[in-house]
Amino acid sequence: MVASSHSSPAASRTPNLKSALAPSPSPSTRRAATDVASASAAVDSKARFEAYNRLQAAAVAFGENLPIPEIVAIGGQSDGKSSLLEALLGFRFNVREVEMGTRRPLVLQMVHDPTALEPRCRFQEEDSEEYGSPMVLATAIADLIKQRTESHLRKIQAAVSSKPIVMRAEYAHCPNLTIIDTPGFVLKAKRGEPGSTPDEIRSMVKSLASPPHRLVLFLQQSSVEWCSSIWLDTLKEIDPTFRRTIIVISKFDNRLKEFTERWEVDTFLSASGYLGDNIHPFFVALPKDHGTISNEEFRRQICQVDIDVLRHLRENVKGGFNEEKYVSCIGFSCLKKYLESELQKRYKEAAPATLALLEQRCTEVSMNLTRLDSKLQAASDVSQLRRSAMLHAASICTNLNALLDGAADPAPEIWGKTTEEEQIHSGIGSWPGINMPVKPANSSLKLYGGAAFERVMHEFRCATYSLECPQVSREKVANILLAHAGRRGSSRLTEAAVAIARAAARSWLAPLIDTACDRLAFVLQNLFDLAMERNRNNDSQYHQNFEDMDSYVGFLAALRCSYYKFVKELSKQCKQIVRHHLDSVTSPYSHICYDDDFFSGVGSVANSTCRFNHFTGVTSFDLADSGSALEEAQENLPPKDQHHMTPPINKGNDSKEVLRESQLTVPETPSPDLPSDIHGGKKKDNGIPNDGGPRKRHARMAAYTSRNHHNSMIGADDMASKSGSSYSTICAISAQYFAKMREVLIERNAPSALNSGFLTPCRERLFLALGFELFAVSDNKFMGMFVLPGAVDGIQNERHSLLKRQKILLSCLNEFKNISRAL
Repeated sequence: MVASSHSSPAASRTPNLKSALAPSPSPSTRRAATDVASASAAVDSKARFEAYNRLQAAAVAFGENLPIPEIVAIGGQSDGKSSLLEALLGFRFNVREVEMGTRRPLVLQMVHDPTALEPRCRFQEEDSEEYGSPMVLATAIADLIKQRTESHLRKIQAAVSSKPIVMRAEYAHCPNLTIIDTPGFVLKAKRGEPGSTPDEIRSMVKSLASPPHRLVLFLQQSSVEWCSSIWLDTLKEIDPTFRRTIIVISKFDNRLKEFTERWEVDTFLSASGYLGDNIHPFFVALPKDHGTISNEEFRRQICQVDIDVLRHLRENVKGGFNEEKYVSCIGFSCLKKYLESELQKRYKEAAPATLALLEQRCTEVSMNLTRLDSKLQAASDVSQLRRSAMLHAASICTNLNALLDGAADPAPEIWGKTTEEEQIHSGIGSWPGINMPVKPANSSLKLYGGAAFERVMHEFRCATYSLECPQVSREKVANILLAHAGRRGSSRLTEAAVAIARAAARSWLAPLIDTACDRLAFVLQNLFDLAMERNRNNDSQYHQNFEDMDSYVGFLAALRCSYYKFVKELSKQCKQIVRHHLDSVTSPYSHICYDDDFFSGVGSVANSTCRFNHFTGVTSFDLADSGSALEEAQENLPPKDQHHMTPPINKGNDSKEVLRESQLTVPETPSPDLPSDIHGGKKKDNGIPNDGGPRKRHARMAAYTSRNHHNSMIGADDMASKSGSSYSTICAISAQYFAKMREVLIERNAPSALNSGFLTPCRERLFLALGFELFAVSDNKFMGMFVLPGAVDGIQNERHSLLKRQKILLSCLNEFKNISRAL
């Protein structure tokens, strides 16, 4: 027939003589040929159906996501899905009593077997492609569905589950169909169930019905008007154009008594304005007798209901109905024939794509088997595994060094961090003792490696210089200064100021050192993930044949832990080293605060030092904030008013102003607002040479004081009038000493110590440290990072499961190859 349709017109007008003389086939011969063709088509159809059934069983057992043509039945609860499925099967098994579709989906594989005069039902085992023994009794089938549903839901502690139950039914009176029955939509959860159950059911049904290779069988009762349909909107979300939707109006006999005129019937059957002109639902009514009847009687009743519905429309409705347009949509038999033909059509169309997908799946399974074989072999070859692990560790160390030396791969925009992100992710917020945010240069850029390390170093420097010399209470100054007043020598004010500065430097700079070390350690720890990513990119770029170590999670975790331990140890050592430098800078034996360069920058503060160092009496150092000389001399008397109860540091505006101006962050720049010499003398007139050590300086200061004793000696009353000057002066001098100590630590000692303490060991000792901890161990301990106890058995079990999957998929592949040849 296909060849003649494409032949030329001349050939058709001049028939072949032999064919013209040949006798025409008899009617019996034509009927026999037609029967043979029909039988052949039926055999091919059944072969396709069986192949897809086996493929579906494998998909359910192994979790394969295969685009198998299937029918998904959806609808509200009590809309008749259960009765429709029993009618398709051709027998009843009390499915409504166990609420089959309300808890777990049920995959019904209906196989038309002319030899099965009684239905044979077998259930697929949970998590297996094997089927159990055939079951005949309807009550046993219902009980097993109920038992499996309750057991699984109890195991996962849920009200519903998307894991299906698979039942294969072989029967002489059922079609070749595969239907997935889903839980029915509900508006409200049953008592004792979670309130989210309706939403969970709706989400699960949408997930099952949304794949484009599945047909949607939507059921709705005939008593529901289209304008009041609750679940029609849900159907539109699943299939907006209804291109793969089959709509079934169930319980159609309940609506028949309302029809009296032809236009009423035609209007209802057309669903005008709601489904579109090309969408025609099926209208089905089924027996209502739920008593115990035989399977033959059940099927007879189904046929009788179809006959009764058509008779009622023809005889009891005035004018009947448009039979030419709607008769093929009325009755269960029409729906059954349409479903079977539509599914077979989908099977035939999907066969080529299914064949290609099966070949891909078989290839993937073979590759996984090869990978597992390699794992099993590696588990027995310790030397090869050691070599691969050492090469991987060496590669990671190489990439770490490259990142420290400066690299822009992988992309800093993705892997880098800003200063704020570093603070957040490290859990180390602001710098201790600093209330204002510290933002170094390039703080908004995403950096990593050596660049991020240098930025933290600069941030540490900015943080220390933004820290002003902390205010010291008058009581602390008095306790330190008055204790030094009783000692011999003329430098007791200087010594007191140095002692205050030392204490401040130790208490305020030490936390900054610890924070800097922790931040630098965080920057180095972040490099491990970057080095791993860089190593993967390099391996794929250069197609290196090193063994893939990504699957060895235990070894990678041990490598990461060893690296973190190494960095943590470096941080601990760096803290000790920089703390040692801080102790050296703040040591009483340090000459930092007695350098000539320092005193030459102090300016007028040095003059004040000489001035106040002259007085040896205790009453000369009057540090009180206010009051007369007599009152201040009487130390043991309480103050006369309540104003003295307030700490003096918060009251003296003049003192606070002098202290604020003296707290400079650049030690070489003297403050012009520091208290000046009472005589207004210049630096060179004070007798403080630039090249003298502390001993010569003190001697000359004492001599200068002795020569001017008759001019500079001040009485008690005069000293009391300048009571705030000594406190302000000593605070200003302490601030200068603090700044000098900070400068020496930050500019000279800390940078070299941190660089040599962090970066140099990473470049020179990292691989040695990692190798000693990971590889200098016994074979048993080394293999513990790769193969845990029982892991080999787990790999073998996984391999056995893959072999079973491969066997099933290869069988399906061969079947579909045969089907493709037949097509």
